[in-house]
Amino acid sequence: MSTLDDIANFLRARVGAGAQVIDTHISRVVIGAERAYKIKKPVAFSYLDFSTREKRAAAAENELAINRRTAPQIYLATRRITRGADGALALDGEGEPLETVVEMRSFDQADLFDHMAQRGRLTAQTMTRLTENLVAFHRDATPSQAIGGAEAMAQILALDEGALAASSLATPARIHGFEATLREKLKEIAPLLDARAAAGKIRRCHGDLTLRNICLFEGEPTPFDAIEFDERLATIDVLYDLAFLLMDLTHRGLTDHANLVFNRYLDAADETDGLPALPFFMAVRASIRAHVSATQAKGASVEAADALRDEAERYLALAESLLAPRGAMLVAIGGFSGSGKSTLAAALAAGLGRAPGARILASDRIRKRLHGVASTQRLPTEAYAPAVSARVYALVRAEALRVLTLGQAVIADAVFDRADMAAEIEQTAAHAAAPFVGLWLDAPRENMARRIEGRRDDPSDATTEVLDAQIRTGAAPAGWRHLDSTQARALLVDQARAACA
Repeated sequence: MSTLDDIANFLRARVGAGAQVIDTHISRVVIGAERAYKIKKPVAFSYLDFSTREKRAAAAENELAINRRTAPQIYLATRRITRGADGALALDGEGEPLETVVEMRSFDQADLFDHMAQRGRLTAQTMTRLTENLVAFHRDATPSQAIGGAEAMAQILALDEGALAASSLATPARIHGFEATLREKLKEIAPLLDARAAAGKIRRCHGDLTLRNICLFEGEPTPFDAIEFDERLATIDVLYDLAFLLMDLTHRGLTDHANLVFNRYLDAADETDGLPALPFFMAVRASIRAHVSATQAKGASVEAADALRDEAERYLALAESLLAPRGAMLVAIGGFSGSGKSTLAAALAAGLGRAPGARILASDRIRKRLHGVASTQRLPTEAYAPAVSARVYALVRAEALRVLTLGQAVIADAVFDRADMAAEIEQTAAHAAAPFVGLWLDAPRENMARRIEGRRDDPSDATTEVLDAQIRTGAAPAGWRHLDSTQARALLVDQARAACA
């Protein structure tokens, strides 16, 4: 029996009946009802070296410190496994030190976001809360001027290219073509990456922000298992960190969630300048997962190997598609309060333009940010004075122009019941030389009033009195496509997509 097996068996007995053992290529985790222990495996790869007990101990200490930033309630301590004179193992005993392990509080594996995604349990509320936590984490993470920029990404590409070629996942011609496209894209965005590095956007991030490394712990979305073995892989552009989550959601077909995270992140963090790099970042993340999955398949059982190779191919195909050029466009969704504008915008956004979809600029959210309050906090009546509303619409147009110029699709979500406001948003698209689509949502007054009265924790402060005033004085813009928002949602979305196509 190997020392690793010996230690794992000792820990299994310690955590009690029903213990689970999970193996990765670099670790073994023993999970009990109350505690979990992670053991570093004695392995060495191009990107990490756990070949000696001292290196594994240092990695365990670093893992504890790194992960207590996002999950202090999970990561408890490091413990030494020792062997006594009688040959018995102990935690922090007096005998010969064998390994240093990380002690954690355990949680139900069903609460991993990976498993929740498979069961359809990830909600918009949960993803919004996760995004809020990520914004705060990135804001407080330690900046670095020593690592980052275009040169750092070039080094990552060099490692990725070698691993992808060695994986035998695809033909040399396909891999060469993909890598050439990546390098060309990196050359294009290199000045942007260097500017972001100079602006302090390179920080000590998580580095492995996939759904497998996020859980719902005591009701709170909690990232854990951050990269601890290589500072270069985790001291990165904050958007490259976010890109792993966006890519993983996209890979799983959860594009609406990816777009939601993208929009809530940009609502709270001024990272719009980095939009041209985001599809590239996502493609690199997908490429890395492609060769990791393909490499894991080589040592797996026949059944597991087939599944891993299939997943690797899907990752590579996703990476290729993320680099395909897609034009920007501006879609304006207008209608009286309660007509369903925000619901349609959320359903439409993921499929517009390049990944992760359209930037949604909602007048309600922009008004709240203008006043420095949370999106669900109600504002006083004076916050809706004509002069304030004019400023809000001007901010929508200015940000739409900025985003369009950077190549990302935009959805402008506002009432747009005045001819001048509608004309100005159309002119914004013209200034950006982007296609424009105007959609107007129709609904009976009773339906809109019912939606307004049923709102809870919503960015809109509209009341039925506001709705009645809009109906008296407002009108649909000339030339915009009218859609019946009372019809089945799937049909409404299909009609909107057809109009955008």
